[in-house]
Amino acid sequence: MDTSNTHQKLPSNLLTPTVQLRDCRHSVSDMIDVVALDARGDAPKTELAGWCKPGKTVAFLGSSGVGKSTLTNALLDSHSIETQAIREDDAKGRHTTTRRELHAMPNGCLILDTPGMRELQLTDAVEGINDLFADIQELTAGCRFSDCQHETEPGCAVRQAIEEGTLDADRMRRWRKLLAEDAFNSAGLAERRSRDKAFGKMVRDAKKLKDVRR
Repeated sequence: MDTSNTHQKLPSNLLTPTVQLRDCRHSVSDMIDVVALDARGDAPKTELAGWCKPGKTVAFLGSSGVGKSTLTNALLDSHSIETQAIREDDAKGRHTTTRRELHAMPNGCLILDTPGMRELQLTDAVEGINDLFADIQELTAGCRFSDCQHETEPGCAVRQAIEEGTLDADRMRRWRKLLAEDAFNSAGLAERRSRDKAFGKMVRDAKKLKDVRR
């Protein structure tokens, strides 16, 4: 959250303890690092030093007003990038950055500050999803049926793991959601590629016909 120009008190439901953030990380994947910090001080320089090394490029992505530009200013030890205070009525950030900008840190690391975005669409990402949810993939191999949907089928190893408490139900829902999103977007992309290919062929055929008539 971008709080660079305000010290107002935030609603209690927004003051999430670091330990809860880290618990959320484990429900997604142990491969994800979670860092909770105050972007208005020196914390970004120390806490993000492992990523911001010479020759590296770091990109900040997220919704509008979450503090991407504030983090960038902190790492640059500057206030050159415009930021705004959070809204008083709902304590949410404001959309400020309108273009992508690449900034150089004194140590040679490059910081990419980006405008806010609503979503990142997945396409052709099944392999990455399987890597991220490798534990669920291993469980599916133990299901009685190879086409098990992990809903009401008997002998479902995934449902059994949830019932025994060894698999978080929210984690499974995230896995399902990502797979469904990837399938939907990949199908749409394949359709667009097919239309583009057909259009390209039509253009080439039209040019050939034009050349023949000359």
